[in-house]
Amino acid sequence: MMIRVLAATAAGLMAFSGTAAAYPIKGVPELTHNALYKKGKLPKISCKLSKGTTKSSTTKYLNTLVGCLNDAWGPFIPDFEPVKTDIKATHDEGPCHNGIKITGSFAISCYTQLQIQLGADWISAKDDLPILAQVAQAWSGVVMGRTGIGAAYWAMPNDADEKQLDEQERRFSMQQLCLAGVTLKALGGKSKNWKATLKAEEPTPKDKYWRDRFSKDKISANDLYWFTQGYTKGTPGACNTWTAPASKVA
Repeated sequence: MMIRVLAATAAGLMAFSGTAAAYPIKGVPELTHNALYKKGKLPKISCKLSKGTTKSSTTKYLNTLVGCLNDAWGPFIPDFEPVKTDIKATHDEGPCHNGIKITGSFAISCYTQLQIQLGADWISAKDDLPILAQVAQAWSGVVMGRTGIGAAYWAMPNDADEKQLDEQERRFSMQQLCLAGVTLKALGGKSKNWKATLKAEEPTPKDKYWRDRFSKDKISANDLYWFTQGYTKGTPGACNTWTAPASKVA
């Protein structure tokens, strides 16, 4: 999904020495046996969210949402420091961006913040479920970055064959989706069609080349499988894509 290539999890870009990865993933306990997987079920988030259709009310809504996620996920992450929001009309430059300019709103994780580009689409939206879905995916970047998953992933050798690298990328992105499912379950989010909801939250690139490229992206059966795993079980332990059979991350 395109939102997952807007930016690398900045916290995961820190140097991480001594990592060696075989194919499939072996010798990287930060991925395959991370302590996060033993943390149990994320408690239901009691979050009083009220989204209006003005810039100020939407900004307040987003700050409140992130505050609730801090409270819920904080006990699951060692030495947790609350995440703040950096909300602007435009976020298209800086170390956490890949240069793709986006029309409308999106959220990404960046170091100790969530960067949110707030446009008219989110401000005017009366249904906040797609917004929750995208913020939940950005929040997955926080979780993965703060627990060593991001650093371990980015430290794996990048000179492997294309098949191996593609599979590693899918394991990473599907774990991100799964953790978003955990968050949405705790928030009480409900959808009759999660596939459509997850697709609806995708940002739109301004450049036609990137629009055409990412318009072909689809939510695969395995994407939906991992999201559903997280949503149904409500625990990070359901999201260990690194030890799953290759068929489950194809």
